[in-house]
Amino acid sequence: MTEMRPLSGKQLVLGVSGSIAAYKAADLIRRLRDEGAEIRVVMTHGATEFITPLTLQTLSGHPVAIELLDADQESAMGHIALARWADWIIVAPASADTIARLTHGRADDLLSALILATESPVVLAPAMNNKMWSHAATQENLSMLRGRGFHCIGPASGDQACGEQGEGRLLEPTEIVSELSKLVVPKQLQNKRVLITAGPTFEPIDPVRFIGNRSSGKMGFALAQAAREAGAEVTLIAGPVSLSTPSGVKRLDVETAQEMLDAVNTETGHSDIFISCAAVADYRPLQVEANKMKKTTHDRLVLELEPTTDIVATVVSQTENKLFTVGFAAETRHIADYARDKLQRKKLDMIAANQVGDGQGFAVDDNALQVFWEGGEIVLPQTPKTQLARDLMTLIIKRFYAKNSTENS
Repeated sequence: MTEMRPLSGKQLVLGVSGSIAAYKAADLIRRLRDEGAEIRVVMTHGATEFITPLTLQTLSGHPVAIELLDADQESAMGHIALARWADWIIVAPASADTIARLTHGRADDLLSALILATESPVVLAPAMNNKMWSHAATQENLSMLRGRGFHCIGPASGDQACGEQGEGRLLEPTEIVSELSKLVVPKQLQNKRVLITAGPTFEPIDPVRFIGNRSSGKMGFALAQAAREAGAEVTLIAGPVSLSTPSGVKRLDVETAQEMLDAVNTETGHSDIFISCAAVADYRPLQVEANKMKKTTHDRLVLELEPTTDIVATVVSQTENKLFTVGFAAETRHIADYARDKLQRKKLDMIAANQVGDGQGFAVDDNALQVFWEGGEIVLPQTPKTQLARDLMTLIIKRFYAKNSTENS
């Protein structure tokens, strides 16, 4: 049996920016070519201070492009031609400066102009000092780029060239090849529709105050991006969050549990997979005051609450189990027990459970999941939510097709 090589025949542009890790580009080119990829290299001026263009030209088998305004390069394969030629563009290493330039849409060097001109997917493999990596500016830049559809792989943690230790090392070439291979696999959800809810709901007490929760929506948004990467047509119903919409995703904004339920009911008839990732309020005030409630001299204020409608249970009952439905369980204790009970009681196809509280789960970038389905379970270890979402989506796709295969047999 012939081994599947996802990168075989792919046309890849490798962007090399100014980082000490630029020397790893030589090994990366060799390994990408070993996988059957065709490589064109673009270097920034900073990158040429760390490794010579001649080295990368020899390894790639093609001239290295450096200058934006080069008559010879423009007549042969300028940035527009390169942008059209590439199946994928990978920037490795992607320095903090390059990431910042891409965030602001700069186009005054060849690499940034190429990326601004392309419609092909772009992968960033960051490499920088750990303090630069953890700086709020870098993280905000990456968040914006992810929202535009950029992929980020790495960085790794360990010893750095500056003598410090921490996160910011470029992934090893073998790891980059492995991560890139996962991204370019055939679109397994092509022609499928995925509906996802994300974030909290806010249940009004009066025009000023509300009952809410700590959900940031990051996991749901990461799942929307992962589903889109897998080729699906994605609708994301989002509660009140401050996140950029993943590229190519249809977004519907809601505030209350009832608004989310109404939006879900409208969309489920057109969907194949429903992922209920939102942290929907279980209760809402029985009465909403028309005007702001004034503070009184009373020591206590008593609010009477009523239950909201269970969205995921409603979907299952209305679709008669024809829609592949994934629930989430955010728990502070007895995670596995509560998750298994919810899986059976609500007749879900799958449930993903995680620990929340004490800095875990909500409003953080990393998470871990325990995933359960009838007859199986798996632990997805702690990792950035973007990667965790891809891992979970891979599992959802596998179980979705397994269910359909069983029902159609």
